[in-house]
Amino acid sequence: MANGSSRGMTARPIEQHGPLARLARAGLKLPIHFYRYVISPVIGPRCRHLPTCSQYALEAIDKNGAWKGGWLTLSRLLRCHPWGTDGFDPVPDLRGERHRFAPWRYGRWTRRQMDLSVEKVKDNQKFKG
Repeated sequence: MANGSSRGMTARPIEQHGPLARLARAGLKLPIHFYRYVISPVIGPRCRHLPTCSQYALEAIDKNGAWKGGWLTLSRLLRCHPWGTDGFDPVPDLRGERHRFAPWRYGRWTRRQMDLSVEKVKDNQKFKG
């Protein structure tokens, strides 16, 4: 191809995707907003991470799209329990990653994977600043 990529493997900003992608993102974000504004005020704050699980989910879907953001959200929700992980857990930027036949690889399922994501964020901040 002219830009050096093969088969569309370059990461495009999420804003450039079509109306179907926007609809998928909105469909995934609707239950999150319902939880944030209806359920969470009743049960109170319970998240063990920063950002909270609902903030993480919204950011993951906005940054990485519905498919990858959905897997990231699922992995985060499954880690958020009394015996799970806690602490700072930023949303990784996975726009350049492709796991066509193994989509669960987008998730951050363990403390080790979470710590690697935090290290990447810190390295990027050092590089920029």
